[in-house]
Amino acid sequence: MDPMDVTEDSTRTVRVLIVDDQLPFRAVARTVIGMTAGFEVAAEAETGEAALVAVDEDPPDLVLMDINLPGINGIEATRRIRAEHPEVEVILLSTYSEADLPADAREVGALAYVHKEDFGPALVRELWDREHP
Repeated sequence: MDPMDVTEDSTRTVRVLIVDDQLPFRAVARTVIGMTAGFEVAAEAETGEAALVAVDEDPPDLVLMDINLPGINGIEATRRIRAEHPEVEVILLSTYSEADLPADAREVGALAYVHKEDFGPALVRELWDREHP
């Protein structure tokens, strides 16, 4: 195979925005993304409003979005991101069980909902690869 035939996507790094109001979880998310081959942390935000600004200024490929945020919550921030930047994927994260998620969490265009205890490199890769084979 000619190396010039390799598509750009096969070697492109997935840029990730981490959105969580809790510093300890942002640190965990940084570690998980750092352990996930082909992914890098592009930016972090503590609020839904800051996430919207970050996405507008430099759209990442993927947003890890906490549901419970001060101000605009993660569900509304996801809805706005997906409406204005449909190419940006979002994974919602929370400590809610899936059965206890707010009803509108399923309708905002997120790639998936992940319980924070289940969040890890293999799951991030699996979810991304499912939508971007």
